[in-house]
Amino acid sequence: MSHQESSVISEKVTRVDGPSKVRGEARYAGDQKVDGQMHAVPVLATIPAGELESIDAKQALALADGIVVLTARDMPRLHPDLDNITVPPLATRHIPMQDNLILYEGQVVALVLAPSLALATEAAKLVKPIYRTHSYINPEHQVPQSADPARGNYSGSGPLDWTKGTPDAAYASAPHKVKSIYTQPSRHANAMEPSAIVAHWHDGQLTVWDSMQHISSVQITLAAVFGLSIEDVRVIAPHTGGGFGVKAFVWPHEILAAMASKVCGKAVKFVLTRQHMYNMVGYQPQMTQHMALACDEKGQLAAIRQDVENVTSLTDDYVEFGSAAARSFYACDNISISQRVKRGNINLPTFMRAPWDGPGSWALGSALDELAHEAGIDPLDMRIRNHADTEPQTGEPWSSKMLLECYEEGARRFGWRTRPEGGTRDGYWLRGFGMADCSQGQARFQSSAGLTLTAEGTAHVASSFCDMGTGPATIFRQVAAEALGLPLSAVTSDHGQTGLPAAGPTYGQSTTISTGNAVLMAAREIKAKLAAHLQWPVAETVMEDGCIRRNNERLSIKDAMKLMGMQEIASESTFALPGGAYVDMGAPGRPARSFGALFVEVLVDPDLGLVRLRRATGVYSAGRILNPLTARSQITGGIIWGWGMATMEGSHLDPERGRWISRDLAGVPIPVNADIPADLDISFVEEFDHEAGPLGARGIGELAATGVAAAVGNAIFDATGARLHDLPITPDKILGALRLV
Repeated sequence: MSHQESSVISEKVTRVDGPSKVRGEARYAGDQKVDGQMHAVPVLATIPAGELESIDAKQALALADGIVVLTARDMPRLHPDLDNITVPPLATRHIPMQDNLILYEGQVVALVLAPSLALATEAAKLVKPIYRTHSYINPEHQVPQSADPARGNYSGSGPLDWTKGTPDAAYASAPHKVKSIYTQPSRHANAMEPSAIVAHWHDGQLTVWDSMQHISSVQITLAAVFGLSIEDVRVIAPHTGGGFGVKAFVWPHEILAAMASKVCGKAVKFVLTRQHMYNMVGYQPQMTQHMALACDEKGQLAAIRQDVENVTSLTDDYVEFGSAAARSFYACDNISISQRVKRGNINLPTFMRAPWDGPGSWALGSALDELAHEAGIDPLDMRIRNHADTEPQTGEPWSSKMLLECYEEGARRFGWRTRPEGGTRDGYWLRGFGMADCSQGQARFQSSAGLTLTAEGTAHVASSFCDMGTGPATIFRQVAAEALGLPLSAVTSDHGQTGLPAAGPTYGQSTTISTGNAVLMAAREIKAKLAAHLQWPVAETVMEDGCIRRNNERLSIKDAMKLMGMQEIASESTFALPGGAYVDMGAPGRPARSFGALFVEVLVDPDLGLVRLRRATGVYSAGRILNPLTARSQITGGIIWGWGMATMEGSHLDPERGRWISRDLAGVPIPVNADIPADLDISFVEEFDHEAGPLGARGIGELAATGVAAAVGNAIFDATGARLHDLPITPDKILGALRLV
């Protein structure tokens, strides 16, 4: 069946796991229970730099029977096999409780185990670490430095420095130019389910129930930590309650839980609190972006320069590649980018929705708007004139790109060409209009999926992918149902555990394009096997309505299988990448990105500095849309996420003590229903990306969160005449800027 004849794909199908979640039947990692398990609560360093001299655990141990206090001397040493594990999937090579060195506030210095969580929590309060302090290095105050490949957490992410043409000379001679600095604070993800793990050893084998975004990463890392074979580690993740990147890699708490279980001989449950999530897993780092753009009289870009700095830890160089935007968004003959890090005594940053292009689109999308106003050109026209028909860095053609269609449709739906003048009053509110580009690079990971067709006309999908609530379990059933000509109700699936065909990670908006293509390939193999048994040419064979048909010959699947004397046909397929690569950012010779255009209207109270989102229109080019319902849900969440980034969220370090000032949602405002219009206008252009894979789809999960901050900032400028360069754009900043206008 061709994609034009789709009957199951492209239908608005509700998520198959929805009912179990609504009824409270879904079991997450923290819900798992093993008989006799111990609860783990960490004792965290209260200093950002120093050494642990001793630990006094007498009061904790005297609290009740059954309490265990583990320190560095109790924990197993890391096996040398761990040296062969790359970063990622291991988040950091610095694993606490292997020595007494303290490198950041909140580092685990001891682990308290008890039969109940309440008892472990109370006992942890009684443990008294004694420290020798070292001088604190505040990363935000350091001079930016080149990242060190030996400490790198950025392999394959892009160049640290890259130049095309002569950007400095082109900038100097251009008639219109802007130079600005854009900043954003660190931001922490607050997923519905905090990170959690239950670790259990039995007969030398390790089983973990873990909240993560990639089954295989946990399996191979934990095997290496203990020098085990891969087969001796079983990982189970039936549900993952959101991740946003912080569950993408293996963090120390997962290793510590498995070590603690091995030491005490019982299962150990380690569930991070909201406060722990600020210290024990990663976050999006504080960033400073130096932007310099220039254009000619017609608005054609003459030069782009994007120099990006981000904070990182003393243990690893995490690089947030905001410069990906300058290398990818607009056509320009003269481009220069650089990436630098500022190291200090903080816990390690990591990917967070949307990495790279999320921060990069904030700075570049805002600076381009500045340049458009400097040149007297409509911001939309500026983007149309600088549309990148090919990938700017390499000159290679895109796998598919319909951004111009997004501009046209978005402008029509929003009424961009007939919008009122910026700063028009609506009562006491100032109205403003802004727009920006949305784009995210498309990652593809090698992924496998198994599919079984039975004589009863049912099918079963099996793959180890993780479902964070975004709907892949639903979409993959749709893919199998359409390819095999079955009703969706006839398809079931298993996922989220080792022992199933290995899927790639659930991040980088890669799950659908990677594992989904493997499911489709397996279905096509089953069709080919059926045709071969029936001695029908595959090209003439169609599967539909529970039957297999060739011209006027038609058999139900049940009759066809009976004729062949078979009860089931199974296939396992792998969506492989060029040259056996693990990850690929496009198709062979074809860079791949998802694109979009976002238009927003905001209201600004000039007396109070309050800003409100009145409406938003987003149109996206992301290949074939497999399920419009889940796709719209992803975009909706991304726009809300971006509004929080633009106007509310930020995590700030105490400059003296090196600790996060607010460590839960009590001190970090996030968007709620009242902040978002009831009906966001979201649509997709009709597109089939043949180069990205047989499904014709690209990703949208990360795409949705890009461009929002720039569009909002541009609209606030349109409303007030004040250009804000520092996120989040809060009332105090608006009022301060208005005083200068």
